[in-house]
Amino acid sequence: MLHLPSPLGPELEALVQRTIGCCIAVHRELGPGLVETIYQRAVGYELEASGVPFEREKPIPINYRGKRLYVHRLDLVVSGQILLELKAVDRLHPVHQAQVISCLRVSKLRLGLLVNFNVPLLRQGIRRIVL
Repeated sequence: MLHLPSPLGPELEALVQRTIGCCIAVHRELGPGLVETIYQRAVGYELEASGVPFEREKPIPINYRGKRLYVHRLDLVVSGQILLELKAVDRLHPVHQAQVISCLRVSKLRLGLLVNFNVPLLRQGIRRIVL
């Protein structure tokens, strides 16, 4: 596998790999075709078992022109550094990536993993987004 230089530090890269490993473990066990909520809970269990801290459905206030519009909930935030947006769709569309970018901006996070569990091999369903 080709490894390109990363704009992220080695500790964050290691955390990304552990997070992806947890997602792969869930996909190997459950396979594709289930609803997103099941994968979200299973990934949470896997992260917990691996000793990786995370927050599930982390609330993020959405403001517009100084006014609070809404409180959005992020699927999972790993170690306060990685947005983990989980999907269970036929295929990822550009709007899914745009959603992650918007969530990264409002949450002030720099790194997002968009993971679609509805694929034969999870590697085909992972998109890494860095701002």
